[in-house]
Amino acid sequence: MAASNIIYVLTITLYSLSVFAYFIDFLQNNRKANRLAFWFLSIVWVLQTIFLLLRAFQFERLPLLTPFEGLFFYAWAMVTLSLIVNFYFRVDFLVFVMNVVGFSLMAVSLFLPTGNLSPVWEEILTSELLILHVTLIILSYAGFTVAFACSVLYLIEHQMLKNKKWGKRLLRFGSLNKLNHFSYVATMGAYPLLLLGVILGFIWAYSGDGMHSIPLFDPKVLGSLAVLVFYGGYLYQKKVKGKQGYSMAFYNMLGFLILLANYLLTSEWSSFHIWSV
Repeated sequence: MAASNIIYVLTITLYSLSVFAYFIDFLQNNRKANRLAFWFLSIVWVLQTIFLLLRAFQFERLPLLTPFEGLFFYAWAMVTLSLIVNFYFRVDFLVFVMNVVGFSLMAVSLFLPTGNLSPVWEEILTSELLILHVTLIILSYAGFTVAFACSVLYLIEHQMLKNKKWGKRLLRFGSLNKLNHFSYVATMGAYPLLLLGVILGFIWAYSGDGMHSIPLFDPKVLGSLAVLVFYGGYLYQKKVKGKQGYSMAFYNMLGFLILLANYLLTSEWSSFHIWSV
């Protein structure tokens, strides 16, 4: 337990230093800061992985079922995707925006209980179906975060081009076409994960392990369906209508804000999804 606490604090500290170094690079176009941020981020990934493994051994289950674990696993997924983006695509500022979001949500975990589930909830929630549901949902959130980061960069770069602010920094954003494509691909990958996750959640709720019913007007249920409909509309506009550009980047960014509100806020009024954030 003590080792886990030390690793957690060290992870938060190094993650904050990584984001700060990326911020310095963003402001000053500083390649040394960028390399330092990357190495900090790599160490963070190793520490996060060790922390998750220790917690799995400690509680003898996958560490996904408490609000604290959900946010930590999300942050791990974001760091993993950031390292992949950094290695294969070299869009420096995309990694920065992704990790601003990832670190912000991981920082929320500082205010959450770090202990295990109560025996009653552990018996209810320790289900392969529910674990798969949670895993798919969190991975979909990570994918939507990548799409959001691409959309933010698209909007910023669009304004820079509109105001004729040329320079080396502009080149490191990646082209508008690339950001538009990445945003679409990330959304395309995340949407089926979210859809499957929601379906599995419904199946679990009606199964012998669940509650045998779903209050359809519960805020969490309505919020999740709203996210599915909103992102479904985005994909329809992109694929069927062929819409591109600034308006679709803004649409995607708004979708992520709705998703974030659903994840962080609706559980306050939910009588169904009470073990989430």
